[in-house]
Amino acid sequence: MKETIQRLGAKLSAMVIPNIGAFIAWGLITAIFIPTGWLATYTSLDWDYGTFADGVVGPMILVLLPLLIAYTGGKMLHGHRGGVLAAIMVMGVIAATESPMFLGAMIVGPLAGWVMREVDKALDGKGPAGFEMLISNFSQGISGVVMTLLGYFAVGPVVGWVTDRFGDAVKSITDAGLLPLADIPIEVAKVLFMNNAINHGVLTPLGAAEAAETGKSIYFLLETNPGPGLGLLAAYWVAGKGLAKLSAPGAIIIHFFGGIHEVYFPFVLMNPVMIVAMWAGGISADIVFVATDAGLTASPSPGSILAYLALLPAGGGGAGALAGVAVGAVVTFLVGAPLLKLFPVKDMDDVDESEFSEHVDMPGIPGMV
Repeated sequence: MKETIQRLGAKLSAMVIPNIGAFIAWGLITAIFIPTGWLATYTSLDWDYGTFADGVVGPMILVLLPLLIAYTGGKMLHGHRGGVLAAIMVMGVIAATESPMFLGAMIVGPLAGWVMREVDKALDGKGPAGFEMLISNFSQGISGVVMTLLGYFAVGPVVGWVTDRFGDAVKSITDAGLLPLADIPIEVAKVLFMNNAINHGVLTPLGAAEAAETGKSIYFLLETNPGPGLGLLAAYWVAGKGLAKLSAPGAIIIHFFGGIHEVYFPFVLMNPVMIVAMWAGGISADIVFVATDAGLTASPSPGSILAYLALLPAGGGGAGALAGVAVGAVVTFLVGAPLLKLFPVKDMDDVDESEFSEHVDMPGIPGMV
């Protein structure tokens, strides 16, 4: 199991790690320029925050970042041609849903790279002399049409269905009175970039109804808690290695003070066993929230510690909210650091194409995990 987790982490990290800089850039842009960001909150600068967010922040997370991940996955299998086909295919996945399609990009990237490799093998030496470039371009274009339709009608709807099921699971657990256990599907959904669907589609409506009666709600704390993410990034900073270790300090600032949780999701994806640390920290924090009757007056946007401080209720529950954030960070770190020692994430220098392409007993689809 340890070797399997490390291989999976290596494959995911090979798609994610090269693009961490893009995630950090998006996180900075989001934290600074959205209507509830740093500039709007702490300055009087006359800036059209809404238009900028709609034109830059939204397209970056919905289109640019999935494209980069898919291209990287395709390139790992079949160079530039595999990456291009993956970027074409992921556009169909993106168009099929309104949620960020990072999970879809991780699926279609290697798939498209493998398809392009097999198409090129099948056509190698089959065309007349002088028509090689024409055949190469049209084979990629035709493959792009087919793969885009596959992404739109198959991959996108499946990932969308998975998102809906996570939301149903969260609501069922909270309705059953087992609120701390709701962190299990919440954390999984978050690292698959379904956080907005869970927060705005499930938790915020529940919190708004409760806050209307009591002036605060614990539901506003569940998905937005920056504590576990802080503990995870601190664990990478202390016990990680390579680019992940070097990227962790900057990601901490963007995550904890900027409230952009998406910057820590790749750190879980590159080493999936770290979800255990997130569960430990999240459940511990939720237990503190329940025990102290904690809550916020509204859903913090973005989910930073600064937004938490601004939304603490006047009538009590604020100390419990901050205690939960602290407990979540400490527990995640204490669990995550040893896990990184037992299951170290591979640095990019340790990941090559042969390892990425190594298949795991899937007959008929060589190179696919």
